[in-house]
Parts: sequence; C-alpha cells; structure tokens
Amino acid sequence: MEEVSISGQLLRELAEYSKNSHQGESLAEDVPLDDPRSWGPFTTTALHSLQSFSVPATGIAIELMQLREARGIPPPPIRLDSTIRPDSMLDDDSGIANNIHWAEKIFSLPLPSRTPLKHQQSSKAYGPHAPWSQVRMPSDARILFIRSFNERQITLIVYQSGRDRCPYFLLRTLHMGTPWFSLRGAHELCVERNGSSLQFWRWSSSEHCPKMWANLCFMTWEELVLVYCCFLSFKTRNSLTVQVANEDLALWGERKLFQARIVDDGFMHSLIVYEDYVTKGVRLHAAVWDGDLRQCPVWTAFITHQSASPKWIKGVSKTRVRLADIQLYVFCQEYRQQNQRINRAGAFEIRFMSEEAAKRFKELFSPALIDDSTATESTQT
Repeated sequence: MEEVSISGQLLRELAEYSKNSHQGESLAEDVPLDDPRSWGPFTTTALHSLQSFSVPATGIAIELMQLREARGIPPPPIRLDSTIRPDSMLDDDSGIANNIHWAEKIFSLPLPSRTPLKHQQSSKAYGPHAPWSQVRMPSDARILFIRSFNERQITLIVYQSGRDRCPYFLLRTLHMGTPWFSLRGAHELCVERNGSSLQFWRWSSSEHCPKMWANLCFMTWEELVLVYCCFLSFKTRNSLTVQVANEDLALWGERKLFQARIVDDGFMHSLIVYEDYVTKGVRLHAAVWDGDLRQCPVWTAFITHQSASPKWIKGVSKTRVRLADIQLYVFCQEYRQQNQRINRAGAFEIRFMSEEAAKRFKELFSPALIDDSTATESTQT
C-alpha cells in the first residue's frame, strides 16, 4: 500500500482532539479492555447490562442488512400510513420524512451511473480491535448505513448514538472466522483519499502520533464520493468535533471546474462543479457558504450522459437555470430539494447570485445554448 504523508495541520488536529477528548463512546486505547476504567462513568449494573447486550437483537439486524446489500436489495421500506404517498416520503415536510435520518436515504437511492475505480487495493482495518462483548454500541443505536468490503470480510456500520445523537463508525472484521470490532466517533477521525481508497486516521494517545484506523477500497467513484461526503457532514455538524482540518475538506484527485454562490432552499450555498482526474467523472456539489458550517456538504449530484442532451439544461432567466434530470444525494436534515422543483416539470432549478455565474455555468455544459432567447425565457410554474 502506498504511503501517505500526514500534514502538519492534520497531525495538530488529531493531537488537539486527544487533549480535549470527551468521555465518549469509543474504547480507550491505552486501558485494557477488561479494566473497568475503560468503561468510563458506567455503573457496574450498566456495565454488566452492556456486556450482555443481545447479539441477536443488533447482530442479526446487521447481518440481515448485509445480506440485502450483497444481493442488491434496498433497505426495507418504512411502514407508512395509508394516507401518506410513498413517493413523497423522502422530500416532504411531514413527520415521517423528518423522522428519517438523511444518511439512511443515501444508499437507498439507485446510482445514476457506476464509474469503476482502477488499481484496486485490499481494504484493511488496523484497530485496535475488541470482541463484540466489549464494544460499547448502545442498545438505542440507530443504524444509518452499512457498507461491506473484501467480499464482506470487513464491514463498516455507521450508527447514531441515542445518548449524544452523534455518529459513530464501527468496523467489523473477520479473523480466522471470528468477528472483531473497532469503534471510533466521526469526530475522532480524519480522512484522506488514496487512489480508490478512503483512509481514516486516528490519534494514538500511547504513541502520540496519528495512526491509520482503516483503509477502505471502493469499486466505484460514486460510492467513494458518497461515503466521503457523509463522513464530512457527520464531522462538521458534530457537537463533539474540536476542529475540521483542511485535508478533510478537500477530496484528493478532484479539480474545480466552476464555483459560484447560489440561493438554495432559502440559504446561501456554494455550488461547485468537480471533475475527477482519473475517472473523468463530473459532479455538482453544494456546500454551506459561510459561518461555523462553512464548506459542509449539503448535497451532491453526479452528471451522467444525459447532460449531453440539449434539453438537459435550460435558462429560465438571467440568473436561473433548470436541469431536467438530476438526482440529489442530500447530506443535511433541514434541506428540502422540492423547494427547488416547484416548476411544472419538476426540474431542479438553480438560482445564481449573478448573471455572469449563470452564464459561465451554462457555458460549461452547453456552450451552444448561450443566447439572449434562453436567458430571457419566461418561467413556467
């Protein structure tokens, strides 16, 4: 595996987290797993309850989700009241939609394209590892998504804790047929891309340096991007995060083709068009423009062959552009994309802050379409 250098800022961030570490849910690296100190403020009763936590209850649920994933079967549908339309579940403002965590939707949506990544490596979990009985996954944990690697020899289980409402990454790896686990909060990790892999780093309090926690290799560029964006949103919006490093905010191997401000669902966002150097895949990426959540992902959308159609992009005013067929992957609980699809056709509408930005965006995808007639066409709602 290729060695990856760790920048000074990344190293400082990991060290800073180590100094300010909360009494969280991750296992203490430098305390033996059978030492009561490693269980933090838990009482003896709670400790025994947690150690005897029902494997069938959570373990079987995880296995079922893995089996569905391996067969390409989407997660089981949420039971809906007969008065609720299933096709409006993901985007409306109903209580049903609000009760679904955005991360639960990400891998339920079909990929519009599958761009293979070359130079496949073997995924690896570096630990430290512990048996299931010593992993403090709370009984009220909400599983957000599961991804498998190395023919299911390694499984990433992302869940939200019911106690602090923060996301945690649980790795399950098989060694000689025996499952072992390693747990870290999203706020405790940093991420870098290395070719077809995402490499997650943790801080070693015993060696006082960053160490690789996992190297996860992806088959497609789209899935790598989605897991990266999920992680970045988890970490940026996390109340336990001390600092987000610049390395977390940039996905290696991509270049910016375009960037401008847009008004999106009533908020100021930055719209970026990224191109992957290796696969030549192109995606739209909306992020928070400023404030504490600056650069936090809001949504991304992969550009497919349909963008070659002259009907795919349409200017409806000097600052507004509509995209006829585009699927958004949303990384924010509050975002409502239907507010950008209020036209009759349900096309996604982008409102730029300047005429010049709208013109540049249209030129990027359809140079021949830039004329006064398309720029001044009236809006049909």
